[in-house]
Amino acid sequence: MRMGGFSLIELLVVVAIMGVLASIGLPLAELSHQRSKEEDLRRALREIRTALDAYKRLADQGNIQRSADASGYPPNLEVLVEGVADARSPKGAKIYLLRSLPRDPFAPDSVQAAAQTWDLRSYASPPSDPAPGADVFDVHSRAPGVGLNGVPYRAW
Repeated sequence: MRMGGFSLIELLVVVAIMGVLASIGLPLAELSHQRSKEEDLRRALREIRTALDAYKRLADQGNIQRSADASGYPPNLEVLVEGVADARSPKGAKIYLLRSLPRDPFAPDSVQAAAQTWDLRSYASPPSDPAPGADVFDVHSRAPGVGLNGVPYRAW
């Protein structure tokens, strides 16, 4: 039986080939999406960690006022965006270290504030058991998954 110039068998072969191609394309699209989110995570972590280090450096140089027993790291992530008073400025200018706080790209809740999408580590907590505290020494993702490199997102 011929349909529009093609036999039924020819049409079935074309549909089968298209099905095989689609089944190959879907995993590649998922892999590409995961790779893109991982790039976003790397970029966000780098941006926040650079700002945390800059805050510490400014505190050590005396540009940011701190108490004698403080680590020199910011008390929270929002300070990086809201700004902190420049202790050396006679006009009381503020120092801003981030224009906006990046979100964890793996955070499921898009309504949640960007600062709430990260797990925090204070300077006083050990690397083997990171925990929040009086300051923010480091951040890591809350995502439960493992990256394409085999390392859990929480350990990036």
